[in-house]
Amino acid sequence: MAIIPQLNLFVWSEIEELGDLERLKLVLEYLPDEELMEILEEERANGRDDYPIRALWNSVLAGVVFQHISIESLRRELSRNGQLRFMCGFYGAKKKAVPPEWVYTRFFKKLFKHEEEIEKIFIKLVDELYKLLPGFGKDLAIDSKAIPSLSKGENKIKEADGRRDKDANWGRKEYRGTHKDGTAWEKIVKWFGYKVHLLVDSNYELPVAYSLTKASEPDINEAHEMIDNIAADRQEILEKCETMEADRGYDDTKLIQKLWDKHKIKPVIDIRNMWKDKEGTRLLEDYTNVVYNYKGNVYCYCLETNEKREMTVGGFEEDRETLKKLCPAKQYGLECKCMDTCPVKQGIRIKLDVDRRIFTPIDRASYKWERNYDKRTSVERVNGRFDESFGFEKHYIRGKEKMKVRCGIALCVMLAMAVGRLNQKEFDKIRSLVKSA
Repeated sequence: MAIIPQLNLFVWSEIEELGDLERLKLVLEYLPDEELMEILEEERANGRDDYPIRALWNSVLAGVVFQHISIESLRRELSRNGQLRFMCGFYGAKKKAVPPEWVYTRFFKKLFKHEEEIEKIFIKLVDELYKLLPGFGKDLAIDSKAIPSLSKGENKIKEADGRRDKDANWGRKEYRGTHKDGTAWEKIVKWFGYKVHLLVDSNYELPVAYSLTKASEPDINEAHEMIDNIAADRQEILEKCETMEADRGYDDTKLIQKLWDKHKIKPVIDIRNMWKDKEGTRLLEDYTNVVYNYKGNVYCYCLETNEKREMTVGGFEEDRETLKKLCPAKQYGLECKCMDTCPVKQGIRIKLDVDRRIFTPIDRASYKWERNYDKRTSVERVNGRFDESFGFEKHYIRGKEKMKVRCGIALCVMLAMAVGRLNQKEFDKIRSLVKSA
């Protein structure tokens, strides 16, 4: 918390009654930003202190909490809201009550140089959540979110002039599916800007790690980069993680192998049909009456009637690196004329190495896989809050440096809010920006 010496005319008992300011109070109280404040104050040293560093920083946090899309919008709020000014630490009067725009411009230029310090604040908050929340980090989900730049697109001018975004580029995402009536649908989204890549606890819907790239960066490339960076600097996150959920944009054999072979994290990643011949099934190894499809469903055929049945899930044997499949006739009490002579009546074991994309430690054909994959939507909800609650749906940000710092601050506010709710024993509100009445 950036501590501000309080004047006698301002007491915390009044804040308790101000519902609109409660969420800001939580952030200011539980955000571990003291190191950043000391660094910024040391840089200012003996310079003018009409508008203290801590007050400026607190007002920036207020801008995020109250969803202001620009500094001018924030300044107007400060002008008409004396209680907010006092909470932030502005004690001037009349014209000096609210910092002019150029003060914020200079402050942000200094702030952009301390991107690492903001990341440290984020990491401290994540570490605090590991202490406060049981099972935090056990199941993680990864996804990216498109963030358009204010700039409309690339241009021929090479020099940055503050109006053009020279760091961003064009991104494209394709979404495909099938309607209930069986007809296919496709949606293509294009934007000029960036991607924020989030690793989120899929049970509590809170971020654990993040990165920002240009819009054209493939999701899978950044996923490898994030995991490698976490393994190097924050290994404990991977050690506590048991499963990682992702959509088919992360369907990659190398990623699946990295998660399980190196970190013992069970990948729950949707799969694309990469079979060139688009055949329905393939024979499984040396079996003559067992086939499988690209989704991991395994079927056996009756040797006499040629009837096809899906084999049941028997679990994963970690020591053998195999998936067990059981005879459906035995499991369901079905009649099978070749039961006595069938080579798979005792069940079979499928090595993961048969196809690392298709056969994963959590069987794709199991209910467990479906339950875990459903958790992937948690990261989509966090992405939604980025737009709705943190002002990224409409903003005035240009440049990768500014965008990354702005994203970092927003995520820190999100986590500080959660830590504050937990410390106040309001467990059911850890994902809420506004306390319900």
